[in-house]
Amino acid sequence: MKVITNVRIFDYQNYIENGYVAFDKQIIEVGPMSQYKDKGVKPIDGQGQLLLPNFVCNHAHIYSIFARGMILPFDPHNFLEILEQMWWKMDAKIDNKTTYYSGICAGKEFIENGVTTIIDHHASGTDITDSLKALKKALVNDLGLRAVLCFETSDRYPVDKCIKENISFMQKNKDEHIAGLFGMHASMTLSNKTLASVSRKLKDGPIHIHVAESKMDEEDSQNKYGMSIIERLDKYGLVNPNSLIVHGVDISDKELEIVGKNKAYMVVNTTSNMNNAVGLPNIKNYLNHGVKVMVGNDGLSSNMATEYLNAFYTTHLFNETPTALGLGEILDMINNSYEYVSKMLGIKLGRIAKDYEADFMLVPYKPFTVMDNTNAFGHVFYGLYPSLRPNDVYASGKCLLKNRKIVSKKVEKLFNESTDVSKDLWTRIKEN
Repeated sequence: MKVITNVRIFDYQNYIENGYVAFDKQIIEVGPMSQYKDKGVKPIDGQGQLLLPNFVCNHAHIYSIFARGMILPFDPHNFLEILEQMWWKMDAKIDNKTTYYSGICAGKEFIENGVTTIIDHHASGTDITDSLKALKKALVNDLGLRAVLCFETSDRYPVDKCIKENISFMQKNKDEHIAGLFGMHASMTLSNKTLASVSRKLKDGPIHIHVAESKMDEEDSQNKYGMSIIERLDKYGLVNPNSLIVHGVDISDKELEIVGKNKAYMVVNTTSNMNNAVGLPNIKNYLNHGVKVMVGNDGLSSNMATEYLNAFYTTHLFNETPTALGLGEILDMINNSYEYVSKMLGIKLGRIAKDYEADFMLVPYKPFTVMDNTNAFGHVFYGLYPSLRPNDVYASGKCLLKNRKIVSKKVEKLFNESTDVSKDLWTRIKEN
């Protein structure tokens, strides 16, 4: 058992001004310091820091971290050309070694930003088979994170291999640290034959797919199939409960009704949408249709605090009113992420309370105005999120980050080896 004392505790529901938490893999006891009794172990003095649950990243592309610093001929005029000139050139050359090291590098950065559960949408054209196993080894086995993984099925790859990789991983991986979804790239790279094949193998399982990230995706579906993307997916019985519908920049009201009726989730990625100049999701409209919303990074950064800030501010801009989205709705998105991964992993995540997983961070923060249960999230959102950098990060009760340094020497060694791995990848891409 470990005990952290003298901390401000806020779990997006309850606030304790000066408290303690006793934990092993799960939290054993929480309370104010006035009720603290000796536990027979030397406590860790939190020194007045803020103790928060760790973040979940609800849509990532971990392989994309090796694009950092890469120079390719790049002059896109639309979203499809961004994919063709950058991402499809890259993911086609990724093998399992590259996948593993990208997991180490991205995972390290996630830990440093207080993210310890990741829902990833993986792509690797050179090695499809066992690619999710390689990613799991990096994220779960070697870094100590939790992950929900899938492979991005696309007609750009051998479809049978993609389907087998997803189904096999989903069947073999289901515990408190790892689970699988069925990954699909986007409607515009998935034929009817592929959708029918996926539907037969998947039955009623959840999918993870890009939808209407740009108008080109919706236009492609209407022009080829005479229906919207969500209608097309629903025709094949693929919009199942707990499915992740990602982006939705150009999604219609009719499509949102199908998403809500089938208890799927929308996952927005506003920072990436701005970067790709595809527009912004109408988050307010999603909520008006009763659809649950979560937030991802789309592989662009490892800082989920920034993603929540951008989702908040861009919604105000999109709707041309500073009241379009409130802090309560951002809280709902955060709590939706805990609800979702708790279901997928069969655990209790996202609260600093008895029997919840001991996944939390310690962040320096000394308020200069009153902080209590009525306004704690206002302090966190406006005062902490713009520059959030945890000192310590725990997952499953194990300290992964101490004084802003990764604890594992093995991880640091692997991280230092990644430069050679990324160089090899860049060489393969440029030789194409």
